[in-house]
Amino acid sequence: MSLSRKVHLVPLFGIALAIAGCDTGPDSPQANSAGHSAPTASTGQANQQVLDQRPFDNRGDFENARRGLIAQDPDLVIDHLEGGEVWNMPDYGFIDREGENAPASVNPSLWRQAALNNIHGLFEVTDGLYQIRGYDLANMSIIEGDTGWILVDPLTARETASKAFLFAREHLGEKPVRAILFTHSHIDHFGGVQGILQHLSDEERANLRVIAPAGFEEEATSENIIAGPAMTRRAMFMYGKRLERNERGHVGTGLGKGPAFGTFGFAPPTDLVSETGTELTVDGVPMVFQVVSGSEAPAEFTFYLPEQKAFCGAELVSRNMHNLYTLRGAKVRDARLWSSFIDEAKNRFTEAEVYFGSHHWPLWGQENIQDFLAVQRDTYKFIHDQTVRLMNRGATPREIAEQLQLPPALNEDFHNQGYYGTVSHNAKAVYQHYLGWFTANPAQLNPLPESDSAKRYVEMMGGAQKVLEKALQDFEAASDMDAAEGRDTYRWLAELLNHVVFAEPDNDDAKRLLASVYDQLGYQAESAPWRDFYLTGAYELRHGSPDEGLRPAMMREVLLNTPVALFFDSMAVRLKAEDAEGESATIKITFTDLEESYLLTLRNSVLHNRLTSEDTPADATLRLTRPLFVDLLIGKAGLKELLFSDEISFEGSKLDLIGFFSMLDQPQGRFNIVIP
Repeated sequence: MSLSRKVHLVPLFGIALAIAGCDTGPDSPQANSAGHSAPTASTGQANQQVLDQRPFDNRGDFENARRGLIAQDPDLVIDHLEGGEVWNMPDYGFIDREGENAPASVNPSLWRQAALNNIHGLFEVTDGLYQIRGYDLANMSIIEGDTGWILVDPLTARETASKAFLFAREHLGEKPVRAILFTHSHIDHFGGVQGILQHLSDEERANLRVIAPAGFEEEATSENIIAGPAMTRRAMFMYGKRLERNERGHVGTGLGKGPAFGTFGFAPPTDLVSETGTELTVDGVPMVFQVVSGSEAPAEFTFYLPEQKAFCGAELVSRNMHNLYTLRGAKVRDARLWSSFIDEAKNRFTEAEVYFGSHHWPLWGQENIQDFLAVQRDTYKFIHDQTVRLMNRGATPREIAEQLQLPPALNEDFHNQGYYGTVSHNAKAVYQHYLGWFTANPAQLNPLPESDSAKRYVEMMGGAQKVLEKALQDFEAASDMDAAEGRDTYRWLAELLNHVVFAEPDNDDAKRLLASVYDQLGYQAESAPWRDFYLTGAYELRHGSPDEGLRPAMMREVLLNTPVALFFDSMAVRLKAEDAEGESATIKITFTDLEESYLLTLRNSVLHNRLTSEDTPADATLRLTRPLFVDLLIGKAGLKELLFSDEISFEGSKLDLIGFFSMLDQPQGRFNIVIP
């Protein structure tokens, strides 16, 4: 312990007592079991004001969400194949059925959306069309064909897809599955496919059509390969994985209740749709496809069922504003292109009398659907156009996000509100799409790393003690401020206290106060990902980072279908440059089951790979099967298997080969986020 830290112990202990004595402090009697503090008066006022912004007395969404209910499992709990739970709908029973009695700790608009997403079961959408909703983040749709079923988007995980499929069979009768449609390349729409296939006969599997947009296979398997560890760690924040399901914790994702962290799978497509206007007849059912790749997903289609006059919007449209940039981390999406695809769908499928999507509940009526598509289209176009207008006048991303608001005509409906994406971070995404991270201000060109600048900020402000004393005064005062001023004070305190925490990561008083600030910002958020980010940040300030990240083994079946070259690309980004400095080597890896060889070349602390012939010379050669190689990548197999497995053979020095693999980083996916 440093001398300066000893000097500050007594006054900081006084600050700790002050925080503990505050009604909303982390150690107050009003803190819940996870430490989340009570909502302050200004937070309650801010949430109360939301009720005046939109027509909460409009119950149309609740009627639509319950329409056509065939059966519901009130005790819907789904177990993980390896033990524990992967899904638990009763956990959300604290949300009232009509979404009308929001507690002060939840934005009323988000509470309403969470109540709507609680409505789960098997539904009839129209003749020959059904949906399973509330068994996972996404929906699974069922279309009746001439001789069997066509399934659309078989959920995220094997466990949830299996449960949903068996529930449908129980109430609709047992029919063969003739085709599966993957509308797009995000895992919540294909990862559960093995949960369906396990229930099919050999004949069904042999004749099964798997229909997907062009580029699906590459995009579906590549998204989480290169930046997978960082994205999965951030996903724990975005989806509130560590939060309790209660009024001060996770209430839903806006897009649904949450993703199922179960066992992910894959099935290669048999049919790829590459052009808008493509017409297919699937088990006697005519379908017309619209390719919308580059909007919500890099490979995606919507489709129209002429006989039912039903339009499947996939995730091109949904019952919330979507993300142009998703907070877990992904490539920025093109708002202008997205809007144009919605406009194309609006004009191409004008006769649609039913809309159903990959998330949320359907919509009926030609006029209603046209209005819905127009508002969704114009929301993304407005954010794009106005962001670019302000950007071209010199406004920065933060300035644009602060002033940009939807016009009244786009702010009356609930279906385009920021339950998932927000105007704020979507506007920043548009800026990033065109101009990147740099605002052109030289001060932002080469700033110090966060911890270094934080130490200088805190020192210049007189030290952590003085900053905390003033921050605590402002926090207590914020409770009695009007809603807007209180919110801005919490935003400022988050920025201020973050400097203290990054300057002194062991300063428990700073972490406690910052956690209480994050609580209030989370309670006020209309966006579920914002809420979960704030509240997970508060949770980790109080309880620390997780002991383990999401297990790579969850992705094993997906990795088994991933193009082999991507494995080596992922190895290249794991190379520890400092360990590889001055090293030079060629390693050949031959996959005996694929009859393919790849040459890895290490030089200048960079790793390259290329497909090569089996007789290409190398310093060392490793022969093994792809499944064993995947097991090595995910940690299921280790050094012992590499040395002694009968499935592996070597040429050259084993020690050199092991030395090469020792240069590869092994990211655990549990790095710190709210502390340095």
